[in-house]
Amino acid sequence: MKDAKKRPPTNLREELFHLPNLLTYGRILVIPLVVYIILEHPTPRGGFYAAALFGLAAITDFLDGWLARNMKLESVIGKFLDPLADKLIVMACFVCLVQIERIPAWLVVVLLAREISITGLRSVASTEGLSVDVIQAGKLKTALQLIGLVGLLIGFRYPFNFLFATYEVDFTGFGLILIYLSLVFSLVSGGSYFLSFFRALDERNRAARTTTG
Repeated sequence: MKDAKKRPPTNLREELFHLPNLLTYGRILVIPLVVYIILEHPTPRGGFYAAALFGLAAITDFLDGWLARNMKLESVIGKFLDPLADKLIVMACFVCLVQIERIPAWLVVVLLAREISITGLRSVASTEGLSVDVIQAGKLKTALQLIGLVGLLIGFRYPFNFLFATYEVDFTGFGLILIYLSLVFSLVSGGSYFLSFFRALDERNRAARTTTG
């Protein structure tokens, strides 16, 4: 946790058309299509297309961040829309997967409650002049969720030939295992965020009292 850095004024109109932001817009626009495929075509082919679109969106998430850093195109709009786009597509997929009974509703409620809580914490931290750093457990949580969601979106059993035998892979079961693991890291990282925030707030208040005293 550290004091938030002030950013120099920028031209928001120009930022709208930065390449990283255009990729983010595309990630948001693909959400209705993914939702439609999940709900209206819960078939092996539909699962493949939904997983492919979701995987492509995940790749653009990495790509737009890389481009923003390396092309020095980081922007206020990007900092707002990029995490929003990530949460929207993940939340949409989770809700749809509950609808077609591939994941328990309680698990999705806990995961989404954690995301909303941390988003609220970041907002409060921002108003207090503090920033909440991403920790390793949070990154691992995100990776597990993304891979787990791909498995759940594929959602069917597929045979694979390996050496001299044929094995059947249950993608729904595989995806659920990863989502349950992500739940552990979600709770651990969420607790760490709150502890870090309150510790930083307490340290700042102590420093202020020392100065005024």
